[in-house]
Amino acid sequence: MAGVGGNGASAAAPLNQWRHDGWKLFQYYLDKTTPHAVYRWIGTFVVASLYALRVFYIEGFYIITYGVGIYILNLLIGFLSPLVDPELEHSDGPILPTTDSDEFKPFIRRLPEFKFWYSITKAFCVAFVMTFFSMFDVPVFWPILLCYWIVLFILTMKRQIVHMIKYRYIPFSIGKQKYSRKKSSASSSGSRAD
Repeated sequence: MAGVGGNGASAAAPLNQWRHDGWKLFQYYLDKTTPHAVYRWIGTFVVASLYALRVFYIEGFYIITYGVGIYILNLLIGFLSPLVDPELEHSDGPILPTTDSDEFKPFIRRLPEFKFWYSITKAFCVAFVMTFFSMFDVPVFWPILLCYWIVLFILTMKRQIVHMIKYRYIPFSIGKQKYSRKKSSASSSGSRAD
């Protein structure tokens, strides 16, 4: 009996090592994509387009598409929400300013952009794989699901926009603010060099 357990453990060791090495390689390439946000989102758009084409040509799996849509809506709420919501909890850390005299605190998302992208991409990949199994093709009348999702989206975004207006925050940065020297200080510093 002792020999059986020993052989099973020795056979599982290479499998665990292979899985560990594969995960490290995957994590390495995932980490390398971090600074390339535009290319990551283009890749996600390609994956989502492949999924949409598959669902369109098969003319099925609408319930999976609805589930992915609800999941993405949930992720979007986390992406647009601050880390510390003033309505839900009070924190000693940075909070959103509520009056003009409050100190500016940077907007920190509840769900960072990288995790938002990764979750959406993973959702479309899982949904794409699910379209190869007929047990997930539940017959539904898709226009009802689409209308229901649109109503949910409008109500959720309305609530989120009201929250943004109430606490005066914008979850997007348009770009880094650039400062330029005044011409008078630049010309005076140039004349001192002479």
